[in-house]
Amino acid sequence: MIIVPAKLDEVPRLVQFRIDAAAWLAPLGTDQWANPFPPESIAASVSAGDVFVVKEGEDCEAVATVTLDRKIDPEIAELWTPAERAEPALYVHKLTVDRRYGGRGLGARILDWAGDRAARQEARWLRLDAWTSNTKLHQYYLRQGFRHVRTTPDPAEVSGWLAQRPARRMPHAFDDRTTLTGQP
Repeated sequence: MIIVPAKLDEVPRLVQFRIDAAAWLAPLGTDQWANPFPPESIAASVSAGDVFVVKEGEDCEAVATVTLDRKIDPEIAELWTPAERAEPALYVHKLTVDRRYGGRGLGARILDWAGDRAARQEARWLRLDAWTSNTKLHQYYLRQGFRHVRTTPDPAEVSGWLAQRPARRMPHAFDDRTTLTGQP
């Protein structure tokens, strides 16, 4: 499998990932991602070079996606302490795997790729936030080596479960066709 930067013409597929994930999650008892995500917001992240897709091959449809950047979601920025915000970190957002590819360890490989990329960008941490009530997702991230940092006590904050793991170089088994500034 390859991992490549997403292209603007893939925005409809990226929107569909979220719709499909919400439909899959609803019967499991969570309303995570139930609100449609604005395509223009996804397009802005794609244009910024922060969205990546996993494909079987160059001309194939994306089977997974992740947004990886240095930006803390502004809605939850205050949940990270000033000292934590000052540390170099990359943040995982919108990690989604097509259900046809679920259960194959693809999400774990994407997280390993993200941690490797974070290390190559000299970040100390790979961080994420998760839906506060999605305890199954919390357990998944803990199994992937993340450490729970804190959960906001604010019941109005729906994505207030924070976790991180050290950024480190590691194998991920993708044909990585992305580039980093200053690197091939």
